[in-house]
Amino acid sequence: MFFKVLYMETKDYLQDIREIKNMMSQSTQFISLSGLSGVLAGIYALIGAYMAGRILPQPEYRYFEPHNTQETVNSLILIAMALMVLSIGTAYIMTVRKAKRIGESIWNKSAKRLLVNFAIPLATGGIFSLLLLLQTDYKLIAPVTLIFYGLACVNASKYTLRDVRYLGLTMVVLGLISVAFPGYGLYFWAIGFGFCHILYGAVMHFKYDSK
Repeated sequence: MFFKVLYMETKDYLQDIREIKNMMSQSTQFISLSGLSGVLAGIYALIGAYMAGRILPQPEYRYFEPHNTQETVNSLILIAMALMVLSIGTAYIMTVRKAKRIGESIWNKSAKRLLVNFAIPLATGGIFSLLLLLQTDYKLIAPVTLIFYGLACVNASKYTLRDVRYLGLTMVVLGLISVAFPGYGLYFWAIGFGFCHILYGAVMHFKYDSK
């Protein structure tokens, strides 16, 4: 009888520890990120890659060759800006909806930390890409965007779902590999921002959102 009571007390104690641990984790992590927004961002990226492929020279999409005109570059910039607006807008709308559903504030301390840690590497990569564009060094733009976006995900992952870290590491690896294959950056960009976003977004949706 004594051991049974001791076992029950130990079991309750461990359960209390798990509940405290979950509460502490939720207080330091922003868990309202929507997996479906990642899927949609991936679809947007694939559409954008297809549109860019229609503009760029065939068959290897050598977007850094001298015969590319300023008009081509401007078209690519417009596509990139449209993708960014669509992706950010979709992520915001779906994150707000999920936050309301689970009762989490959209602008708590965890969300602020997440945004700051994500924005610093991302802004650095964006400025770097613009400088490359001004220097007409187009061949490194796709690798740079992949690498710095990946670093942004890794840097922000400690304030949100762990899966974001794996997405970031995948992006960094793809970016580094694409450096070794100049002229094929659009392919790697489509794989990273397109297929990887769809895959990780679907995993996060079925792992967290559908529960």
